[in-house]
Amino acid sequence: MGVYTNQGSWLSRRGAFLIIVVAFQGVLILGLKSGFAMKMKAAVVNIIQADVINEVQEEELPPPPPPPKMELPPVEVPPPVVDITIPVDAPPTTALSNVTDRPVPPAPPPPAPPPPPPPEQLKLSRANQPNVADYYPPTSSRLGEEGLVKVKICVGTNGRVSSAEVAESSGFPRLDDAGVKVAKLYRFNPVTREVCNTLPVRFELKEGR
Repeated sequence: MGVYTNQGSWLSRRGAFLIIVVAFQGVLILGLKSGFAMKMKAAVVNIIQADVINEVQEEELPPPPPPPKMELPPVEVPPPVVDITIPVDAPPTTALSNVTDRPVPPAPPPPAPPPPPPPEQLKLSRANQPNVADYYPPTSSRLGEEGLVKVKICVGTNGRVSSAEVAESSGFPRLDDAGVKVAKLYRFNPVTREVCNTLPVRFELKEGR
């Protein structure tokens, strides 16, 4: 029993495929030599660049500035009108007497206050009074210092000297201090109120001292 194989048709298809492959390679080689491949590459690059440029988004423009604000002039409100009426006093009228219809003379001024009573006079009492010679400073006596000391004294109601100070100096401090001590020892008659006066105290050297 024999087997039938279609070997001749298979070889014919294989040969045709080989011819096509060889022809395609030959075309590629010719294209590379003639620069056809470079032209295709440039066309493809231009198409890609055109697509990239078309895809770039347009920049958004900034919004327009707002319109300027209109400044309205200030509204002036007139001040309220207040009617203040101040009564004006009528000028004083001259009082007239009922009898003579003449102006009444002004009242007399009040009487002047009475003058103050004169100051009381200081009078030495009968009590023993100090001896100025007993209070003569020894140094002043040895140096021959002499002088008059005027002492301002104030005497109380009991007749005793409440205060004493130099009113006029003798020119020697030691005599001034001694004069104040002597003045405080004087006694006067009682008075109704405190009286101040000036008391002279003289320091004078006598023969034999």
